[in-house]
Amino acid sequence: MAATCKWVVSYPGFLWPTNLLLLAISAAAWFLTQPDVARCVHLEAGWIGQVYLRNLALMWLYYGGFHLHLYILKREGTKGKYDPNWPAENSRRFLFHDQVYDNIFWTCGVAGLIWTAYEVGTLWLYANHRIPWLEWTRHPVYFVLWFFVIPFWREFHFYWVHRLIHWKPLYRHVHYLHHKNSNPNAWSGMAMHPVETILYLSVVLIHWVVPSHPFHFLFDLQHAALGPAGGHHGFEGPILNDKFPTGSYFHYLHHRYFECNYGESTVPLDRWFGTFRDGLPDGAGSKLAGEHQD
Repeated sequence: MAATCKWVVSYPGFLWPTNLLLLAISAAAWFLTQPDVARCVHLEAGWIGQVYLRNLALMWLYYGGFHLHLYILKREGTKGKYDPNWPAENSRRFLFHDQVYDNIFWTCGVAGLIWTAYEVGTLWLYANHRIPWLEWTRHPVYFVLWFFVIPFWREFHFYWVHRLIHWKPLYRHVHYLHHKNSNPNAWSGMAMHPVETILYLSVVLIHWVVPSHPFHFLFDLQHAALGPAGGHHGFEGPILNDKFPTGSYFHYLHHRYFECNYGESTVPLDRWFGTFRDGLPDGAGSKLAGEHQD
């Protein structure tokens, strides 16, 4: 029990820095940029445009911030970079023959629209009392507990959706696009086929069934939409003068070896279901990227 409590409150740990940072971003979005739910009774261009532009701005600030620091300014050099090569240029594998431009297109041009569609649809449902609404004043403990549950729910949902899209027909027609990024960069996290993005962001559909507040929904959605930046930027932290823990060698191994590490490292589903790889030669999921057969 003591070890669990230490993991929750220590730095880095469950709360710090990722989950509290994403919660802080969601709180700022909620209080400063979110349209009042009462405005969302009718689908109108004003509040929909407000949500869409806010989401695009968040993508450019969050994904773009990692990209600026790690890939344009190269402030970390190749220290901690899992693959010493930089993103592919003049490659026919990618749109515009450029990996970064390709990833920005799929992230901002496609995923941003789907992210906004989920948000607009759910806000409309909340505004029209079509889904259950949890009030802070009536259930304060349950209200706070939701914020702790959401990261675990996200990992559980992600593992099973990820296993699904590695089913050969879905991999061949959908998930292959994300796996073009065998050497992922800061923009690769949401560089997905639209079908994959729809499945991935369906994590928020739990709020259509289980009572929650629109703020919980917003945190869940922004956690899913922004979180992949830290797991795909291709560097092992800490960065920023060794102050900021970031990066996911666990997920980098999935991009390198494909048939392993489908989830994330907090909930050990890969260990429980035999799909964990630790990067050693005798680890599980031994297919190299170049050996993978579609």
